[in-house]
Amino acid sequence: MGRLLHSSFALLVFIAVALTLQSVQASDPELTKDFQVPAGINAADIDGTFFTSEALRNVTPNVASPFATVTTANLVAPAKAPFLAVDGLGVSMALLQFPPGTVNPPHTHPRGTELLFIIEGTLDVGLVDTTNKLFTNTLYKGDIFAFPKGLVHFQINKDKYKTVTALGGFSSSNAGLVRLPNTLFNTSTPISDKVLQISFGISGDVVKALRAQFA
Repeated sequence: MGRLLHSSFALLVFIAVALTLQSVQASDPELTKDFQVPAGINAADIDGTFFTSEALRNVTPNVASPFATVTTANLVAPAKAPFLAVDGLGVSMALLQFPPGTVNPPHTHPRGTELLFIIEGTLDVGLVDTTNKLFTNTLYKGDIFAFPKGLVHFQINKDKYKTVTALGGFSSSNAGLVRLPNTLFNTSTPISDKVLQISFGISGDVVKALRAQFA
């Protein structure tokens, strides 16, 4: 009996350690210094500009697109001037602008939780958990909504006249982005038409039409 209890306890300890390691590996690595100095840069040459990003300055939305304009400031974007100061800090940001009737289509951030803050306007949001339960709400100026890491979520501006402006904060220096419509139906995606037909219960013509939308 004692040996059985000991074995059960050891198994529980092993599971706890494994889950802890999995959690750690799924997050940004923890720094053991004040901040990460990029390769090729002399630490003595770093000043306040290193900790500053101008990526969100004077951004204007694309009013011709049906989708929200999302401008990010993280470790990899914008491509010409990534925000290198956030490397290892586990944070990043995005400016979201929703002209009337635009949507941020269903997507996920595989490496980070998102907090969305409404700066101006009214925005409808939703997320789906792993039990396929849908959570929705209407957000107003000053509201904050949490989108847990990895869960599918979306936002839409239903107003016909006003633009919505929001700020997204992420628990990763590069939270990642998987836009489901684009990922599944983009012509460059190597998922076969047959797989999509069977998975969604649609015809080959519908698959081709959807691919044409995301070419």
